Amino acid sequence: MRLRGPGGVSSSAVRLNGTAILALLATSGCGRSPLDSLAGAGATADGGSKGTVTRAFTKISAGWWHTCGLRVDGTVSCWGDNYYGQSTPPAGTFTQISAGSGHTCGLLTDGTVSCWGENYIGQSTPPTGTFTQISAGSAQTCGLRSDGTASCWGDNWYGTFVPPAGTFSQISVGERHTCGLRPDGSVACWGDSFDGETTPPAGTFTQISTGSRHTCGLRPDGIVACWGDDTEGQSTPPAGAFSQITAGQQHTCGLQAGGTATCWGHNDRGQSTALAGTFDQISAGAEHTCGLRPDGTVACWGSNSSWQGTPRAGTYTQTSTGWQHTCGLRVDGTAACWGDDSYGQATPPPGTFTEISAGTFHTCGLRPDGTAACWGDSAGTAYGPALPVAGAFTQISAAEQQTCALRTDGRAACWGHNWGGMADAPAGIFTWISAGNDHTCGLRADGTAACWGYNYFGESTPLAGTFTRISAGDRHTCGLRADGTAACWGDDSYGQATPPPGTFTQISAGSYHICGLRADGTAACWGDDEHGQATPPPGAFTQISAYSSHTCGLRADGTTACWGALVTPDP
Repeated sequence: MRLRGPGGVSSSAVRLNGTAILALLATSGCGRSPLDSLAGAGATADGGSKGTVTRAFTKISAGWWHTCGLRVDGTVSCWGDNYYGQSTPPAGTFTQISAGSGHTCGLLTDGTVSCWGENYIGQSTPPTGTFTQISAGSAQTCGLRSDGTASCWGDNWYGTFVPPAGTFSQISVGERHTCGLRPDGSVACWGDSFDGETTPPAGTFTQISTGSRHTCGLRPDGIVACWGDDTEGQSTPPAGAFSQITAGQQHTCGLQAGGTATCWGHNDRGQSTALAGTFDQISAGAEHTCGLRPDGTVACWGSNSSWQGTPRAGTYTQTSTGWQHTCGLRVDGTAACWGDDSYGQATPPPGTFTEISAGTFHTCGLRPDGTAACWGDSAGTAYGPALPVAGAFTQISAAEQQTCALRTDGRAACWGHNWGGMADAPAGIFTWISAGNDHTCGLRADGTAACWGYNYFGESTPLAGTFTRISAGDRHTCGLRADGTAACWGDDSYGQATPPPGTFTQISAGSYHICGLRADGTAACWGDDEHGQATPPPGAFTQISAYSSHTCGLRADGTTACWGALVTPDP
């Protein structure tokens, strides 16, 4: 099924992790020190739920709507928003990474800087030469060269582009200001100082961290001193000694001597309610905070409004991508979901399922007895009620405004909104059904396709001939012929209705892109690739699911890999 996401993009749903193991969001204004980029992956849901990610990282950095982590082998994995390609890291090994707002930068092992993502003002075009530390902010990036001097690139609206003369031992970029730690322990800041964030107190520090409009530093005796905006108490640290400090948008967190985390400031998303236990590093984002445990796992708390979520470890037999959430079936038949849960679409009920299908604001699954269970927007306040009709079914497909399923006798039944007749299933027997954004298509017993609903772009006027599978996208549809070739009809504004040559074993239509599996299991995608949703990773898959602006695939070992705007890391 496909859902229309931002800007009319549709999406397919896959969900894993009903209990909020979520990815992080950091604000563009949350500057990152070398220590800031060592924490964070997996955030909590908007209600303040908490989670952990059971995969080993040595460093992690939370960006605005995406997160990147440095693995033990030095490679980088990113997940979350990929609108500008900020979650598609290049090949190679790195020693440090820093995620900004719409871009990410890292230090390669040879000391050179590599950046990817948004580059409208040059924030992802680093200068040549080698660096020892890097920090990505909102629309600017700064790094320390081998001689200790600072170089910055990108936005210079508030003077953040031009650092003062002299050398530094650490640098941290905030939203509109930057601060650097001198070798003698003094602090120098530059850029916007509307709230006094570039006016540090006298004395020496051992570490600094810039937030959105405030800055905090660690004194030699472990005492924290902060300056700048204190609207939410983010610049009023508690008493006691700390070993590390990290400033977020309007909150601040620190590690105390024993490794426990303490936070203060804004707490509307639970970002200042630290998890119990000990951490080696900690990193504060916009409305979330993440810490790196001694065993290399990551635990996060606070907001997950970026919808990118992080799946629990484990293996799955099926995945389904929705608009801003994803669901999967575990090997024991239970469902796990992650991502947006604003309507409860990512909170599956207990029990087992044989199939699952994620829509825009709801998800449906088939029980072992064939009955359908749906959760999410059951009242239909958003796009359509999730409450299914009675009876037993053999296949189900949830979309943006409607859900359709095949009864045991092959008849189609649909519920939800019926704009354009998209829920008016014709009479007859079907072997497969697929609900799209504004139309629905099914395969009849003789292999011919029948579609109903809106037909603005010809999406409900199938090609002649027979098909073995069919997948309805936003305003286009694709089917697999008996010989494995793909044939598509409807909107082709992004090339989504023009499949490449060759054969496929499976096909899945997103909003404006399509992905299919080749005979060797590799994925091939075509159409809109603005978010990287049509650029699959290498390797083989056993199942694939495309939705709005992201795609997920199931590996042979049962793990998931996702790409595009709603990327999640491999378990």
